[in-house]
Amino acid sequence: MSIADNIHRLNAELAGTAARLCVVTKTHPVELLQEAYDAGARCFGENRPQEMAAKQPQLPPDVEWHLIGQLQTNKVKLLAPFVHTIQSIDSLKLLRVINKYAAANNRVINGLLQFHIAQEENKSGLTLAEAEEMLTAPEFAQLQNVRLTGVMGVATFTSDEAQLRQEFRMLHGYFDHLKDRYFAHAPAFRDISMGMSGDYKLAVAEGSTLVRVGSAIFGSRG
Repeated sequence: MSIADNIHRLNAELAGTAARLCVVTKTHPVELLQEAYDAGARCFGENRPQEMAAKQPQLPPDVEWHLIGQLQTNKVKLLAPFVHTIQSIDSLKLLRVINKYAAANNRVINGLLQFHIAQEENKSGLTLAEAEEMLTAPEFAQLQNVRLTGVMGVATFTSDEAQLRQEFRMLHGYFDHLKDRYFAHAPAFRDISMGMSGDYKLAVAEGSTLVRVGSAIFGSRG
């Protein structure tokens, strides 16, 4: 199937659910991203800031760029002029730097709090206690150029559906808790980014609003 066929199939699957598609474009050349764009995709997810910054000028200006990989503070300035959402926020320090460069560009940048939900230790992310410590810090209330719009998590790489569902439910529970306690009057706080090519159907069933799909669109890179 072509890239366009895959995107149309995925969008048809997601129709009638809460979820929308974010196409994971990491390592793929701009020509393939253009094919995805021509098929209607507008949300593109990249892992590496340098790669995103190199591709962005070569694609139409209405692409919604999401950084889904870990972001070092010294790379924020590369993305600040155009990035829509940083899905991997895991510290107040990172929020502070995003706010600084967003302000310098007269922008507000969206962000998702990344939680550690997998059983694998090498996956990164916050605990609920760490997130609440950030949100209650006096400095957080002063950040005017970064807007938290939800949560993100990467599930364990496993075929155990019960475990995946449990991890997705955990993330949804974190979202519900934060929404109720800290963002009850913030309509922009609405995203639960969970689910990738191998597990997005389970994630959608558990309430995902944003699925990050790459190999199911472009094929696996050998």
